[in-house]
Amino acid sequence: MTFVELLTVLVLGGIVWFWFDSLKAREAGLEAARRACQREGLQFLDETVVGHGIKLARDERGHMVLRRGFDFEYSLTGNDRYRGAVVIEGREVVLVDLAEHRARVVSLF
Repeated sequence: MTFVELLTVLVLGGIVWFWFDSLKAREAGLEAARRACQREGLQFLDETVVGHGIKLARDERGHMVLRRGFDFEYSLTGNDRYRGAVVIEGREVVLVDLAEHRARVVSLF
């Protein structure tokens, strides 16, 4: 096997790994958003999350991991839409944000 062939196999392997890792992170984000909405008594709209960013970060142990952000929409009554967010570092969900509806309710008073 030549160097070029080896490099091609490594690059393709990296792409396949990244794709599968991204699918697993998306599934984790979807489940975290669903559970958070259920816990707060909110409607999880569209049953999906949308990726909005990826970057390298250090986890709490100092290891380099991929930090992925996902957005989703939820509703209080079914007649409104609010945006939530999930942040995942490596395989761990580190943040689920459902604060947008609270900020709007507080600002009305």
